[in-house]
Amino acid sequence: MVVRTQLECFYRDKAVLVTGHTGFKGGWLAVWLKAMGAKVSGLALPAENGRNSFFRRARVGQGMDSVIADVQDFDSVLKTFKRHRPQVVFHCAAQALVLRSYRDPVETYGTNVMGSVHVLEAARRTPSVRAVVIVTSDKCYENRNWERGYLEDDAMGGYDPYSSSKGCAELITAAYRRSFAGDGRGLAIASARAGNVIGGGDWAQDRLIPDLVRGISRGEVIAIRNPGAVRPWQHVLDPLRGYLMLGRRLWENGNGFAEAWNFGPHETSQSVEEVARQLIRLWGSGRLKIAKSSKSPHEAHYLKLDCTKARSLLGWHSLLSLDDALRLTVDWYRTVNLDGRQAAAKTGDQIQRYMDLPC
Repeated sequence: MVVRTQLECFYRDKAVLVTGHTGFKGGWLAVWLKAMGAKVSGLALPAENGRNSFFRRARVGQGMDSVIADVQDFDSVLKTFKRHRPQVVFHCAAQALVLRSYRDPVETYGTNVMGSVHVLEAARRTPSVRAVVIVTSDKCYENRNWERGYLEDDAMGGYDPYSSSKGCAELITAAYRRSFAGDGRGLAIASARAGNVIGGGDWAQDRLIPDLVRGISRGEVIAIRNPGAVRPWQHVLDPLRGYLMLGRRLWENGNGFAEAWNFGPHETSQSVEEVARQLIRLWGSGRLKIAKSSKSPHEAHYLKLDCTKARSLLGWHSLLSLDDALRLTVDWYRTVNLDGRQAAAKTGDQIQRYMDLPC
C-alpha cells in the first residue's frame, strides 16, 4: 500500500479547517489536503515575511477559503467555524519559537493557550465537527534530559514560556476531551506532538535550517547556537502524515483514538552541529562558526520521543531518513532561490512523490 491509497479516498470532498495555514507546517498541510481533493478552509494571521513567505510563494491560499484572523479573537474563530462547517479540524496556529517566547511571553501564552481554548470551544459549538487534532510540540514534556524517549503519559511541563504553553495546551485538550467529547454527538479530540520539523519554506528566525539557508545564500559565516543540543529531526511530511492518519481514525473510530500521540523519526536523534554540517555538505557550500559557549536563554539539551504507540496502534512510522529529509529540504530551497516562481510546483512535486512511497 502507498500513502496515496491510505489517505486520498478518505479526505476527498471532506470539509477540513486548518488553523495556521499561513505558516510553515500548516501551509504544507493545506497544500497536501488540497492535493487529495479536500474542501479546505484556513484561519490564521497574515503570513510573516510578506512576499517571501511560504504562503505567498507556494500559493497556499489558492483553491481554498483563507480567513485572516487571530485565534485569540474567539468571535472570529467561532464565525469561521459556523460559516465553513468543517468536519475535520487541524489546529496548527501557534507562536512556535522558543526565543520569541522569552521576548514576548504574553503573546505566546495568549496564542498557544487561549487560542487552543477558542478552537476547542468553537468545535464544541459546531455540530459538523467530528474530529479535532490539536498540534502541540515535543517540548510539552517536563524535560529531564532522559536518554529514553518521552512517552505520551509522561508529565507535562516546560522550562520556557513556549514549552510550558504547549504543555498547557495539552492539559486543555485533555480537559475538553474528558468534559465535552464522547457525549453522543460524535466529537473526538486528540493531540499530536512532534518537533524539530524541517523542510522547504520555513523562513522563521532563530531556527537552524532557515538560518543556515540564509547564511549560505548571503555567503556569510553562520553562527551555531547550542551545537551540542540533540533533537529528533524529521521532514515536515512525516508528522503531517501522522496527523492525517489520526484525523481519519478519529472520524472512523471515534474516541478509540482520542488521546495524545507522539510523531518522531525512527532514527537516533542528532546534534545541531551534526545536522548543520550535513546540510552544508549536501549544499556544497557554507561556513560554520561554532560558539564555545552560548549566552542564549535556556533550551533543553536532549530531547527524544518514543513513538511506539503511533507505530503499534495507528500503523504510522516515519518514511524518510534524516538524509532524505535534508536532501528534500536542500532541493526545495535551491530551486526556489534560483526561481521563486517554482515554489508551488516544487512543493506539489515533493508531496506527490511522498504520496507514492510505500507505507
